[in-house]
Amino acid sequence: MRSLLQKFKTEIGARGTAGFLLASMILGILVGMATSALAVLIRLVSEGSINFAIWTGWGKWAVLVLVPTGLFISWLLNRNFGPGISGGGVAATMVGLSLHGGYLPTKQFVPKIVATAVTLGMGGSGGREGPVAYIGGIIGSKLARVTGFDHDHIRSLVAAGAGAAIGASFNAPIAGMLFAMEVILGSFAIRHLNSVVIASVGAAVTTNILIGQELILTSPPHDLGSPTELFWYALLAILAVATGILFLKTENFAAKHHLPERIPGWARPLIYGLSVALIGVVWPQSLGTGLNFLDSLLRISDAGTYVWWTLALIGLAKIVTSVLTREGGGSAGEFMVSLVVGGSFGAAFAIFAETYLGMESLSVGAFAVVGMAATLATTARAPLTAVILVFELTGNYGLVLPLMLAAALATFLGDRFSPDSAYMAELKRQGIRLPKSEDIDLLDTIDVSEVMHKLDGVLHPWQTLAEAAEFFDMTTHHGAVVVNDQDQLVGVLSLTDIVNAGGPSMNVTVGEAMSRDPITITPDLPVSMALARMASMGVGRLPVLSDEGDQNVVGMFRRVSVVNAYEKALSMSKGRELYRERKRIRSQPGADFFEASVAEHSPIANKMISEVTWPADIVLVSIRRGTAVLVPHGDTQIRIQDVLTIFGTPECEADIKRLASTEQ
Repeated sequence: MRSLLQKFKTEIGARGTAGFLLASMILGILVGMATSALAVLIRLVSEGSINFAIWTGWGKWAVLVLVPTGLFISWLLNRNFGPGISGGGVAATMVGLSLHGGYLPTKQFVPKIVATAVTLGMGGSGGREGPVAYIGGIIGSKLARVTGFDHDHIRSLVAAGAGAAIGASFNAPIAGMLFAMEVILGSFAIRHLNSVVIASVGAAVTTNILIGQELILTSPPHDLGSPTELFWYALLAILAVATGILFLKTENFAAKHHLPERIPGWARPLIYGLSVALIGVVWPQSLGTGLNFLDSLLRISDAGTYVWWTLALIGLAKIVTSVLTREGGGSAGEFMVSLVVGGSFGAAFAIFAETYLGMESLSVGAFAVVGMAATLATTARAPLTAVILVFELTGNYGLVLPLMLAAALATFLGDRFSPDSAYMAELKRQGIRLPKSEDIDLLDTIDVSEVMHKLDGVLHPWQTLAEAAEFFDMTTHHGAVVVNDQDQLVGVLSLTDIVNAGGPSMNVTVGEAMSRDPITITPDLPVSMALARMASMGVGRLPVLSDEGDQNVVGMFRRVSVVNAYEKALSMSKGRELYRERKRIRSQPGADFFEASVAEHSPIANKMISEVTWPADIVLVSIRRGTAVLVPHGDTQIRIQDVLTIFGTPECEADIKRLASTEQ
């Protein structure tokens, strides 16, 4: 098996760009298979839950057992396989992409699928799109590591995997592509586009072949009735912003107000699950993914099917049950919830307007569609994804104007009243602030290996905090890596950790006080990316691990490393600027070297070079002072009798000699 993987890696790497695009296609197929497997597994668990309710004779009350059980299983998997199993998955994918160099743990692949299936199949509220985005990211991360691509290609494949999973869930490859660029990467850099497009198409085609349209949301075509309806769609956008922000505020409130600490961890999924189930007994449409309920809303043509306030209550219930499901440890996302809530309020708004405001020609299904897009634009801050997703769901462009109007208004107003998307708000609650752009700066030109500090000592888990404090006194460092007896990284200990543990002690070990699973980097990573990870986590040092992936520490990247990198990059940048300037001047006709001696009453005498207004087309090459030749810098002082060697045009020569002489 290993030799086969090595051969695959060699073949892919040897093909360059073609190999990378081939890997993107393979990724799309694998993500399509995983998406199909999750959809089928959710259906099987759901059918099993229905059979359980029939077999016990409990009917709708069976959810009082099923939902807590599903959340408890997901909580157990999260406890045993690490953070990332519970919750949605989009935020975790963004963290892995930005802070872990695109690494997402492969060991969570199967547990995430199982946790999502039992959470949603047993009645927990949420969507499969967030978890499947994480699963797609895991596949992309593993494929990138197997094929040995560089950091930029790894980022492309992880984002492509996540976006392809979203596109496959709706058979909407363009929306999946935009989600990857707009949300996961936060950039429309052209270098990522090819892989994202290929993977999204491959995943959507694969999913469509394997499961068809049965488990995928679809919608009949809708059209704009008359231009005057745009006014009502604008009002709907405002309503969607209100409901979207309510959703975000409810999530934030629940995350900050946990159950009392005295309640054991294992009881939490049971309590939250029971709460979700009780709401579901009254409003069963608020449980599960909501796909069938939303599908029925999109097909409504008039107000005769539902009462407006019933739909509004279902939308509110969906917000509460989805938040409680995730707080209880369930594996479920916000993406589909936003669509269900938006569809519910959109349909409710149309029915209300038709019933009480005399708007008899409104299409309820059309307002449900636009409500979906506007609410998703508010919660995910992904207006392009929202608009294109609806285009692909309906298969026509009849609602292009209200969709664009509603998405634009929702994004604009959402930013004003709640700056963070659902995913960024989740990271903010964890104390993580991801960099907002990929703009290239000076630090992109320097690798970590050029400025990292070699290890001058390590700590071991069995050492005491008193020994660690003595180590810090000797090295003057504020933090150090902790390695096991195989010299593999197991944590990082800082002076703050010692203080938090009660100070230097012979009774507390390093292993008890250290921070486990620290953010790490590799030597070939650009300093700009290392700095972004450091700033995002608010730490002052990062362990540098070997490229071999064996957890061996080869150095430390500290704050002073950033300063050294900046000075080096600045020096290189100035050198390149000077080279380009010299090359430009050298290409001008008549340009040559000449000298000018600084006279006693020259206006440039005793001035710094940076203080002199020099002619545009010259390069100051050197300064001869007696027998010494100086390399000029901005803070070099020009003295009387200095001889300036200059390269420039004949016109500049006359200007320089006037500056150097006593002429004014």
